[in-house]
Amino acid sequence: MLLSHVLDRSHAWLAAHADEALAAPSAAQFVNLVGRRAEGEPIAYLLGSREFYGRSFSVTHEVLIPRPETELLVDLGIAKIGTRRAANVLDLGVGSGCLAITLALEIPSARVTAAELSPAAVALARRNAEQLEAGVRVIESDWFSALAEQRFDLIVANPPYIADQDPHLGAGDLRFEPGLALSSGPDGLAAIRTIIREAPGHLSSGGWLFIEHGYDQAAAVAALLQAADFRDIEQHRDLAGTLRVSGGRTGVRVSPALDVRGLRP
Repeated sequence: MLLSHVLDRSHAWLAAHADEALAAPSAAQFVNLVGRRAEGEPIAYLLGSREFYGRSFSVTHEVLIPRPETELLVDLGIAKIGTRRAANVLDLGVGSGCLAITLALEIPSARVTAAELSPAAVALARRNAEQLEAGVRVIESDWFSALAEQRFDLIVANPPYIADQDPHLGAGDLRFEPGLALSSGPDGLAAIRTIIREAPGHLSSGGWLFIEHGYDQAAAVAALLQAADFRDIEQHRDLAGTLRVSGGRTGVRVSPALDVRGLRP
């Protein structure tokens, strides 16, 4: 992958030219990338891109690397508003823009807004939106702070949800990713609490909120949703079978409230 990136050639071309010598500049660039990879730096940062929902997104060290489990938020968004015309959608903590941009492209009738605190991430998300020709409004905002009284039919968020002192932050890919996008308070739930507390003031009647969270936070997030008077609480598993996304909606009750006492992480 690294050599293909350096030479801008396909894997098939590399196999067909296995005996060909590298020019000095290409060799130096390749050796540098291999050395960085040997230190554990993620491939996505070395290549400058990562696939998400079948599309390639530019990534930098200023944003979280898009992950397959986050595609679940796209599936849920399509399921909830895919048939609604001109729905207003908000993505909180946009990062590379992969979630907001994908929703805009998969639901062309939706009006998608993306809010992000980091100026570098805002710039990257705007660049990705332009490259993929997605109509997304990207704004700099600390969660809902710049949104005044705007309301949305769907809010999705992949906020930081790792505890500040979690040892995983010092291992693997997480060592290279921005701490702002990873950790959130002593129990990892600080950002999620803020989003759930403030979301009702920005949701239309019957609007949905869906949040990605940690593998062991499902019961806690469901309890927070219930305490904030969300209705029809749902929890969904990722491809690994882990409860990864929780959500509910405002104003309309269709099914009995979820009994969080029976939940297990």
